[in-house]
Amino acid sequence: MATQIEAPPVQSPRAGTAAAPAAGAPLTEAMLLRFQERASGYDLENRFFAEDFEELRASGYLLLAVPKELGGLGMSLAEICREQRRLGYYAPADALAVNMHLYWTGVAADLWRAGDTSLEWVLRAAASGAVFAAGHAESGNDIPVLLSTTRAERVAGGYRFHGRKHFGSLTPVWTYLGVHGMDLSDPAHPMIVHGFMPRDTDGFKVVETWDVLGMRATQSDDTVLDGAFVPDRFISRRVPPGAAGVDAFVLGIFAWALMGFGNIYYGLARRALDLTVNGVKKKTSIGLSRPMAYHAEVQHGVAEMVLDLEAIGPHLDRVAEDWSAGVDHGPAWVVKLVAAKYHAVEAGWRVVDRALDLAGGFGIFREGPFERLFRDARLGRIHPTNSMLTHELAAKLTLGISPDEQPRWG
Repeated sequence: MATQIEAPPVQSPRAGTAAAPAAGAPLTEAMLLRFQERASGYDLENRFFAEDFEELRASGYLLLAVPKELGGLGMSLAEICREQRRLGYYAPADALAVNMHLYWTGVAADLWRAGDTSLEWVLRAAASGAVFAAGHAESGNDIPVLLSTTRAERVAGGYRFHGRKHFGSLTPVWTYLGVHGMDLSDPAHPMIVHGFMPRDTDGFKVVETWDVLGMRATQSDDTVLDGAFVPDRFISRRVPPGAAGVDAFVLGIFAWALMGFGNIYYGLARRALDLTVNGVKKKTSIGLSRPMAYHAEVQHGVAEMVLDLEAIGPHLDRVAEDWSAGVDHGPAWVVKLVAAKYHAVEAGWRVVDRALDLAGGFGIFREGPFERLFRDARLGRIHPTNSMLTHELAAKLTLGISPDEQPRWG
């Protein structure tokens, strides 16, 4: 007699060790379900996730990375990635916006644990309620963070920044905006200047530009810097441009930002799979005697989704765990980080795209979840590092070619 094999239950963020909440995690099932319920309204109205943000703030979620000794929860990158994965499953736009704050506090916490207290003030400010956002994206600069079209002008007591920053998630609520610019006062030795601009600074304005394809609740408006002054006490680094300036601070930005992005879109893709599985088990056709789950091509599509997801999770976990454990990969860290983010958002996009196929015609209606998830998932491929820069870095570093070598190609 043939052995009967029971089908295992479909995993979701409520099952399986890879997606289980970390010990002491503030997100509750009730909170996550509220966020999920409100997500479509934020998207439809194109407004900031204000109610969710206040719940996240009150729960201590913004303090995940702040060391316990300084008033936070003291979680590692690996632990926070799992929390961002859970939040991304229910409310991906919430997770994406909060990722900007978490990556600044994460970078500061890693430096602090390594004995570098230059950003301890960031951790103490966060513990007191400050919110940090990121101002890195610029038109005309395809190598974010390492280069800049923003001008950093040295003046008495600090720097004045002149430029325009795009994609400023958390625009309505940030206390400090992390910015960077190029100091060309010595043309032979240009420097990238990183700093944090307080909200009460003169010389900047927010321009409401955020009417976009997906992740609408992040409200990532533009910030125009017109001589905005950042005092020396808020200048975090002065480093050479390009790969030569990748120190622990800059590499930390890449690690925390990219691993956060990858896990958010992985969580989104897992929800697309769960919705698809539940849907095809109920969906019927006049041409079948049983639900569409028994259709050969539906099974093929679900298999393709599962195969992609089975590769994303372990890859993200391994890279985040190595970072959290202090594994020394040397220059290979850059390739590992961009590869993990790239695989997550590219495979995650394929999963959500296939989910829309399997949902059928009704998947395109706004009243259902697939249409919004589809639009949100597409943005993952735009986040730094995009496909072009990822391939450039992976190839050049593997071939032993400095990314700073000029001419850039040829």
